[in-house]
Amino acid sequence: MKVNKISRRAFLLGLGAVSAAALLSACGGSASSSSAASGSAASGSAAAAGSDVFRTLDEIKADGTINIGVFSDKNPFGYVDENGEYQGYLAEDLGVEANFVSTEAANRIEYLQTGKVDIILANFTVTPERAEEVDFALPYMNVALGVISPDSNVITTLDNWNADDQMIVISGTTAETYLTKEYPDIPLQKYDSYATAKNALENGNGVAWANDNTEVIAFANQNPGYTVGIASLGSQDTIAPAVSKGNTTLLDWINDEIKSLGEENFFHKDYEETLVDTYGLDYEDELVVEGGETNA
Repeated sequence: MKVNKISRRAFLLGLGAVSAAALLSACGGSASSSSAASGSAASGSAAAAGSDVFRTLDEIKADGTINIGVFSDKNPFGYVDENGEYQGYLAEDLGVEANFVSTEAANRIEYLQTGKVDIILANFTVTPERAEEVDFALPYMNVALGVISPDSNVITTLDNWNADDQMIVISGTTAETYLTKEYPDIPLQKYDSYATAKNALENGNGVAWANDNTEVIAFANQNPGYTVGIASLGSQDTIAPAVSKGNTTLLDWINDEIKSLGEENFFHKDYEETLVDTYGLDYEDELVVEGGETNA
């Protein structure tokens, strides 16, 4: 397994976990197992008996490795290329090595709580329910839900849904939560990963796919024959890094780093370097949160 040496800023940021190309430093690391991480995250500190397992900032520095949970199949955000390497840019300041741990939506919280990773950077939408289980840092992207469907049957509304039709969702996502609550009569076809949901849509296993609008818009742009009939569904939310509940030293460091990067206009620059081909300039100010400052 290969890990990335980070000499200046220490954790992977990226618009949506891991962005499609390098901005500050071009780095790629081999995909590690989704069930284990290098270093000693699982044996780290806990704030109190029965609380989450985590490593403090000093423990991460002492170990020399930070374990980062990312998606591996969400081009253009987080993905593994044909050489088995994660693609993305690194922000560098901590002076440790970065070990990327592949995660899926449904196990992001578990990986933090059990100490398998120190940080989750995997399109993690901030919600009140999740905030009860993890600590979110400052946001770096805006997001809502979207619905994509084949051009032959573009879904533009969820009202008057055909009870025989199924909606594709990924387990553990805000799309699953929202539809279960707001549209309980819509049958959901649930998948564990972006790749399996994508295959289901392509194979006609569901009439549409509900997911983060950033992801379905990217999919439609990269795959002719599909249309985002609903570009914004539900509430307008943000995406942010997350750490284990109570890991204040690491949380404070991440927040300071996001503020510092904001002073450099880092996130807008990265969008223009890595995502403009997918979304165009018209989406930039709508999607990017600079230095944790939202318009809300």
